[in-house]
Amino acid sequence: MGPQAYQKLQDELATLRALLATEAAEDDSEDLVTVQRARQARIQHIHDMLLNATVGDEPPDDGVAEPGMVLTVRFDETGDTETFLLGLRGVAYGDLEVYSLSSPLGAALLGARVGTRCSYPVPSGASIPVTLIKAVPYGVHSDAG
Repeated sequence: MGPQAYQKLQDELATLRALLATEAAEDDSEDLVTVQRARQARIQHIHDMLLNATVGDEPPDDGVAEPGMVLTVRFDETGDTETFLLGLRGVAYGDLEVYSLSSPLGAALLGARVGTRCSYPVPSGASIPVTLIKAVPYGVHSDAG
């Protein structure tokens, strides 16, 4: 995870904790309880991500699909393309969709080089062929956008 993403999560965690600490403890309305439970769940999720995070520089701009890379793939059967970040679910990166390494598409692409064709399974049991057509570090992608 890049330093900026790590800091965003730290800031969100601090904000959520402050909100929980400042809300009226005696207000036990159903709406407040629901909101507090959602905040506590998000706090736990962020805590888990930060606990296991490896913070460092961006990966090299070498065209290899790895965490921190923005990938563009072509779905070979339709010709459609999609661009997304291979990273951690739950971390906001603007409008960019995030696929985790444990997602079927993320797992299939991990380690692939530009031009590599691979496939990933979908719930129906079918295998969807895709070709990696671009892989750049997130910072390079965001600088170009």
